[in-house]
Amino acid sequence: MEQVAVIGAGSWGTALAMVLAHNGHDVRVWSHRESQVEEINSKHINSKYLPNVELPSNLVAYSDMQKAIEGAKAILLVVPTKAIREVCRQLRPFITNGQTVIHASKGIEPETHKRISEMIADELGDEVNNRLVVLSGPSHAEEVALKQPTTVTVSSYNMDAAEVAQDLFMNEHFRVYTNDDVVGVEIGGALKNIIALGAGISDGLGYGDNAKAALITRGLAEIARLGTKLDANPLTFAGLTGVGDLIVTCTSQHSRNWRAGNMLGKGYVLQDVLDQMGMVVEGVRTTKAAYQLAQKLDIPMPITEGLYELLFDEKDPKQVVDELMNRGKTKELEDLNSFL
Repeated sequence: MEQVAVIGAGSWGTALAMVLAHNGHDVRVWSHRESQVEEINSKHINSKYLPNVELPSNLVAYSDMQKAIEGAKAILLVVPTKAIREVCRQLRPFITNGQTVIHASKGIEPETHKRISEMIADELGDEVNNRLVVLSGPSHAEEVALKQPTTVTVSSYNMDAAEVAQDLFMNEHFRVYTNDDVVGVEIGGALKNIIALGAGISDGLGYGDNAKAALITRGLAEIARLGTKLDANPLTFAGLTGVGDLIVTCTSQHSRNWRAGNMLGKGYVLQDVLDQMGMVVEGVRTTKAAYQLAQKLDIPMPITEGLYELLFDEKDPKQVVDELMNRGKTKELEDLNSFL
């Protein structure tokens, strides 16, 4: 049994904490909300994020970060991209050498265009890279909490650290693979949220399976195009954190990015969508970052560009689809070379 601190008590953080607790670990979950901490400890529920799910008794919540991570073998960061830097600044005075740092967040920072692991290294110091692990893959918190079969990947520049994470999480319901391609794993996990917004918009417009299949396939080509430019292994995008995560996020109503896109396709304006969601929609922020990065690197990403114009320039969703369908002729196999 190990002691593990989970920083972030949203749906995904709570579900991963449950996996750790079910594996017999001493799990400490940190939240900045006192009311949430009280509810978890007294009622063993997290009603806002995972209603109707009973939490294990060896999962204890804290509002004091120092107490939450004291003595922990591993620290799992599961907070929105926009909160990563601030949370890491709070964490830095208390973290000790030897603690494995795992993050399960998905996104890219606008303006800097940095991946989550790069943001963490900025705030915790470059030395953390040797013990930093990324956890990603096709996984809805709601299904993980119910012990439905789920498979993910852990990635690190240090495979010993990746195997520490693999051993902490792996069980008969939650299978964990290792992968040394940190860039590819993070890019796939971040950019699939953009395509999931597009899939939701397509469904909201009333288009069928043909349109969504095309969107997912061409979206994967865009993800691979950008990822390989950043020196990712192209084969990663054919795996769990690429096509796997893309499928689950684009086809399920569990996906908040799909749900947000679906509302946009039905005519809601962005701010109303975000207000009604009540939870972070990472694809919106990531669309801005990926669009900026594609412009900087001169990489064609027409789906991302169209979604950027829809989200931030208020272009009509149907007009975006019409413009994508009427682009100039091109060759499919030129894109598929990204996987070779």
